[in-house]
Amino acid sequence: MYQLHYFPANANAAPHMILEEIGKEYQLLLVDRAVDAQKSKEYLKINPNGRIPALVDGDLVLFESAAIVLHLADQHPEAGLAPAIGTAERAKFYQWLTFLTNSLQEELMIWQYPDRLAGTDAAAVEIVTRGAEARASAYLDVIEQHLKTNGPFFLGDKLSAADFYLVMLSRWARPMARPPRSRPSIARLLDKLTALASVRRAYEREGITDEIC
Repeated sequence: MYQLHYFPANANAAPHMILEEIGKEYQLLLVDRAVDAQKSKEYLKINPNGRIPALVDGDLVLFESAAIVLHLADQHPEAGLAPAIGTAERAKFYQWLTFLTNSLQEELMIWQYPDRLAGTDAAAVEIVTRGAEARASAYLDVIEQHLKTNGPFFLGDKLSAADFYLVMLSRWARPMARPPRSRPSIARLLDKLTALASVRRAYEREGITDEIC
């Protein structure tokens, strides 16, 4: 049975939605950030980076959300959440999932935690925050244009794990001056995904009862 180490609405949300969509049995294990459990000796044995999430699959232990998502998609090809390996569609899937995690997610993390770069200087924090939000907004514009032309999903008419990943990041980005839902094609994708029972179940199991994204 899979074990997903999580904290509500953290980077575990994408793997959690994928687990629900796949429909396989799994166990949720809370890593309580309120008491810095992610830095505990026990958890550092699982993820030496002290970050959430981590997935345990038998003897295999994985960290990094995108890696977990790819593993789950590959382990369960019957779910159809990633195109066949070696195809052009698979290459595009890699492109968008990597863009989400390496570009959009990175800027959202800087935007949410500017002190990690700026320290305690208020002026520096403001500069870092503004810059990260501007870059994240530009990345969302790239996604919007792609979905407008090629949607409704990242891979056209085919739902993939990349779409679930955007749901997770869109929740984080809700407080932006121009949140993801201000873009009509992104809003259409989010409406389709949040209507899925798998997405609703994942957030409910994490105790998230407000609007998902």
